[in-house]
Amino acid sequence: MTETVVTTAKPQPTAPAPGGPRQAPTGPPRRKASGGRLRALDGLRLLAALMVALYHYGGRGGDVTHAWGSSPQIQFPTLHSWFAYGCLGVQIFFVISGFVICMSGWGRSLRDYFASRVARLMPSYWVAVVLVTAVFALPGVAYEAVSPSDALVNLTLLQQPLGADRVLGVCWTLWVEIRFYALFALCVVLPGANRRRVVLLCAVWTLLAAVTRAADQPFLDLVVMPEYAPFFIGGMGIYLLYRDRRDAVAWGIVLVSWLTGQHYAVQSLWHSDGPGHFSYRSASVIILIVTFGFAAVLAVALGWLSRADWPWLTVAGALTYPFYLVHEHLGWAVIEVLHQDFGVPSWMTVGCTLAVMLTLAWLFNRYVEEWATPLLRRTLAAAGTRPAPKG
Repeated sequence: MTETVVTTAKPQPTAPAPGGPRQAPTGPPRRKASGGRLRALDGLRLLAALMVALYHYGGRGGDVTHAWGSSPQIQFPTLHSWFAYGCLGVQIFFVISGFVICMSGWGRSLRDYFASRVARLMPSYWVAVVLVTAVFALPGVAYEAVSPSDALVNLTLLQQPLGADRVLGVCWTLWVEIRFYALFALCVVLPGANRRRVVLLCAVWTLLAAVTRAADQPFLDLVVMPEYAPFFIGGMGIYLLYRDRRDAVAWGIVLVSWLTGQHYAVQSLWHSDGPGHFSYRSASVIILIVTFGFAAVLAVALGWLSRADWPWLTVAGALTYPFYLVHEHLGWAVIEVLHQDFGVPSWMTVGCTLAVMLTLAWLFNRYVEEWATPLLRRTLAAAGTRPAPKG
């Protein structure tokens, strides 16, 4: 959900030596002369974000019930059961993230990788935390703001391990992403990205995820993230196929990741007993959505969606991250005003709320990300090259 998707020309496999095995390409892919993007992947990111938004607006109970004045089960007697599957947009995000982080980390130094990730994540996140905290502090808003101390901790993105209340409900997924970024940095970027290191990370992580699930050790669970690992691993495997579609090992990585990923998704989501969750999603539908996520990213990687090269998809990709940050809590406030104060019908309220959140996301992109992201990236990259002061 945080990635900038830049397309690169697929590297050609190295010609095999006479009588020798074919070698997978080892260098970074060359950028297209046009400097374009994988626009179909941008569109998929926005689709996943809209799925999550529909889940938060009409696919669960809890706090959103205050916005509607009654349960979404009443507001959407039929659709609520379909909106409940929108939570799987997160798993699709993670597959995309595995693909894009592998692409963007290839050929980069650890300093540049760190600068890129921080600059991409933090500017919009900081503004979103401040904005949501301020809105919830207004009189008449039905939701309580977190304490000042917890709000400040939220600016670090470490609120979950520190046990602070979250300002943004969706930030738990960013904590998952950060742990993936760290694993990829330590295992691939730091020693130098190549196919062998990516394959080794995928293999070891897959095995550790299975062992961790059986061991039931909280620390291992925190580091290995068994329920989400297959989606990141699958995305990395798909990137290897993007580099060389004949890579049999990469096909195996993607297949095993899909098989284990659907299992974890069904296990955790078919009957979610958390407060406010609507119970009993169909296992078959969960499997279909997970399959769609893997297949869609794979289709982009193999060039099957190259015709989906419409410029508006670039805009869609740029809006996805800020939309994802603000849509939940601020969306609830908009729903309450439209539906309870102005009597707008439920279906129209959802459409208008999505439009308002997309507009707000455009403002974030235009007035925060377009200048703050490159500035922060340059600042962090330059900080690592300055000579130490003489003492």
